[in-house]
Amino acid sequence: MSNSSGRGLQANVLGTFDTAVMAIAGSAPAYSIAATTAVLVGAVGLASPAALLYCALPMLGIALAYRHLGRIDTNAGAAYSWVGRTLHPFLGFLSGWALVVSTTLFMVAGSLPAGSLTLALFDEGLADSTAWSTAVGAGWFLLMLGVVLGGARLTVRAQLVMSGVELAILVLFAVLAFLHSGRARAFDWSWFGLGQFDGVSGFAAGALVAAFYYWGWDVTSNLSEETRDSRRTTGLAGLIGLGVVFVLFEVYTIAVNVVLTRDEIDRDAANVLGALGEAVWPGWGGKLLVVAVMLSTIATLETTLVQVTRSLFAMGRDRTMPAAFGRVHRRWNTPWVAVAVVGAVALVLLVAANALGSVGEILSDAISAIGLQIALYYGLTGLAAVVAYRKLLLRSPAAFLLGGVWPLCGALFMFWIFVESLGELSGPAIVIGLGGLALGLVPLLRYRTSDYYRPTRLDASCAIPAHAVPGHRGAYDSLPTDF
Repeated sequence: MSNSSGRGLQANVLGTFDTAVMAIAGSAPAYSIAATTAVLVGAVGLASPAALLYCALPMLGIALAYRHLGRIDTNAGAAYSWVGRTLHPFLGFLSGWALVVSTTLFMVAGSLPAGSLTLALFDEGLADSTAWSTAVGAGWFLLMLGVVLGGARLTVRAQLVMSGVELAILVLFAVLAFLHSGRARAFDWSWFGLGQFDGVSGFAAGALVAAFYYWGWDVTSNLSEETRDSRRTTGLAGLIGLGVVFVLFEVYTIAVNVVLTRDEIDRDAANVLGALGEAVWPGWGGKLLVVAVMLSTIATLETTLVQVTRSLFAMGRDRTMPAAFGRVHRRWNTPWVAVAVVGAVALVLLVAANALGSVGEILSDAISAIGLQIALYYGLTGLAAVVAYRKLLLRSPAAFLLGGVWPLCGALFMFWIFVESLGELSGPAIVIGLGGLALGLVPLLRYRTSDYYRPTRLDASCAIPAHAVPGHRGAYDSLPTDF
């Protein structure tokens, strides 16, 4: 199964539609709503729609940063490469490591609900068992591991089926929820106001959870080496995916506020979406939305595997991690060593999670820990875009706004919620979040002689024509990279 030296991923496999589907699946709309709504409501109460709105604005700045950086550096490592070549190699490695740790944690946070939801279709009693949920979730995880190992084309085909069914069910129930006559409370525009938050710390706690909602659209950048016209496609697909999931998140958060009481939300914390479905369509509703959440969870396990294995592939290729991670399967053109190692580590953590408590407790701590890591590497990437494009930002007002101000505001927002939320999180969440990042010191010190730590600086003014700046009419139509 070994590869010849220098063998890379299979180029030109994916198109714009394929990568847009991957971006939507990466944010896992049904899973995020089902598993995270109770955590968000616990943090900010009825201000859930406001938390998602005010986090979406800076998140759009980060998506713009990804789009701009993808124009000048096509790399499966994405933030790992960009931050390292603009800010500092140490910060670049930290960005890549934060993604690796957060995605590995998500294997646990995602596999448990996948198992629990599958069991819920047949026996509600079994669904509450962490042991049974772990066993079934591990089965789904291994299946997705095989799909990802089979290559980008197989991965996208599986994704089209799972996400297609999921989105169809979500649209149906969005309509049913707003036609539903039963009301826990009347809709109130104040749910979008800043006054609903319990001070600055409450806002930060909600923003951290909201960041987890959106996380995952950036999988398009990790697929850039396998995408046609990737300098244009990956950034555009990321923006499309972010826009679609924003609408879904807002619609369903409002629906939950209107239809469900706080007690109902707390009682069904691990699957709020199922409770909503049962309320608007008793009998079939809960089951259909359980199917949607199950498919969403399995689908996002797949995109998460893509992100972590492509990141490890780039690190192995650069020798900042064991070189074996950079090996590509001769037949499937996938980083098979990275896939195998991630699979083994995630399964060990999944089994170990049995000792940590219930599914709901594990999810709450894991989501908060992952939120810290997301905020860190998203913030560094937003800052990297501003540095890379700094010489072009004054070419036009649009360039200044879309390439400078917005990504910078997104970066500062991410750093702010990282720092502000440290005082609000539980001990286990902080230990998992910061401890996971600290583990990166081991490979950092072990492989510090890599050429990655002596980078060619990433400068947009040297990589693209003067007229092709962010916001310029016709910009980026045909750009050379700086390779």
